Amino acid sequence: MIYFDNAATTLLKPAEVFRAVQGAMRTAAGYGRSGHQPALRAGELVYACREQAAALFGVDEPERVVFTLNATHALNTAIHALAKPGAAVAVTGYEHNSVMRPLAALGCRTMVMRAPLFDQEEAVRAAERAAASGAELFIVNHVSNVFGFVQPLERIDALLTQAGIPMILDASQSAGVLPIDCGRLHSLAALCCPGHKALYGPQGTGILLVRSDSLREPLMTGGTGSLSEQLEQPAMLPDRFESGTPNAHGIAGLAAGIRWVRARGTNRILTHEQRLITRLAKGLHAMPAVEAFTGPAQIGVLSFRVQGLPCEEVAQRLSDRGVCVRDGLHCAPEAHRSAGTFDTGTVRVSVGAFNSEPECVRFLELLEDALRG
Repeated sequence: MIYFDNAATTLLKPAEVFRAVQGAMRTAAGYGRSGHQPALRAGELVYACREQAAALFGVDEPERVVFTLNATHALNTAIHALAKPGAAVAVTGYEHNSVMRPLAALGCRTMVMRAPLFDQEEAVRAAERAAASGAELFIVNHVSNVFGFVQPLERIDALLTQAGIPMILDASQSAGVLPIDCGRLHSLAALCCPGHKALYGPQGTGILLVRSDSLREPLMTGGTGSLSEQLEQPAMLPDRFESGTPNAHGIAGLAAGIRWVRARGTNRILTHEQRLITRLAKGLHAMPAVEAFTGPAQIGVLSFRVQGLPCEEVAQRLSDRGVCVRDGLHCAPEAHRSAGTFDTGTVRVSVGAFNSEPECVRFLELLEDALRG
C-alpha cells in the first residue's frame, strides 16, 4: 500500500508514539482532579505535552496550550471567542469549511480574499484591500489542504500588526512542517492545528494556542477541577477552554510525536516533502491527459485532474491498486473556487515524513496503469 493521504491524517507514526499511548493507558487515569498516582500521572503527561508544543511554537507559557479534539474544534473555539455575530471577517480564498461554516453560523460578514493559485503577491494585495475595507478579524489558512499553497504569513502579519487587526492562524497543514515562531507573529491571537497530521500524534488530538487575552468566551463550559465552588467558568488558562476529562492517552502520544518532530527538525521534514512533491510534479506533468496544479509556494500537497475522467473514478482506480489518495472538494470549496476547479474537484496527493521517493515512482507507474483502465 502507498499512503498518500497525509493531509487528512498521517497513518504512519514514530514508534515512540505507539509506546507513549500504550504506556499512558496502563498508568494514567483521570486528570489532575484526584491525588492518587494514576491521576497525577495523567497530569504529568498532559503538562509534558504542553511544554513540547510551547517549545515547538515559540511560546514561553505552556498554560497557553489548550488541547482540543482536532483543528476543527480549535478553530470553532477561537472563532466563537473572537468573532461577534455580524462582524466583518476576512479569510483567504483557500479556507476549509471548519472556518467557513462557523462564520456562517455566526452570521458574520465574510470577506473572501481571492488570489490566484500560488500567487503570494496578489495574496498580500488582497489582504491590504480587506484591511482597508473594515475587516475586524483575519483568519489565515497557512497552507491549503487542497493545493499546498503557502500564504505569505509574515507579510500578512506585518500588515495586520500595523493595522491593529487580530489574526487566527489555521496551521492544519503547516504545523510540524514549516517553522512557526508565535513570538514573531505580533497580530496572532490564536493558532489552531491538529495533533494527528504532521505532528504525528493520534487522532482525537488538537491544539489551540491562545496568544491573546481577548479570547474570553469559551465554546463549552463544565468541570475543570478548579474553582468548583463557583458556577462561572474559570478565567485562567488553560481551564477557560478545557472542560471535561481530556484525552490524556492521546495527548501522551501527541507529546511523543512533537518530540520526534523537534528532534528531526522541521527544516529537514520540509526539505524531504518538497523533494517528493517535486518528483511527483515532474511525473504528472509528463502525462498528456493530466493537469497538475504546481507552483513555487507549495509544500506537501499536490492536486491534479485527468481529462475525460471524473476525479472519483481516478481515485477509485488508484485505490484498487493499493494507493490511498483523496478526491472531490476536500471540505474546501472556497479553495476550488479560487483555483477554478470547483466544477470538477481534484485528486489530492499528500506526502509525509515517512513517504519515500521509490513510492513516488511506483505511484506514477500505477497511475499510468489506472488511466489505461
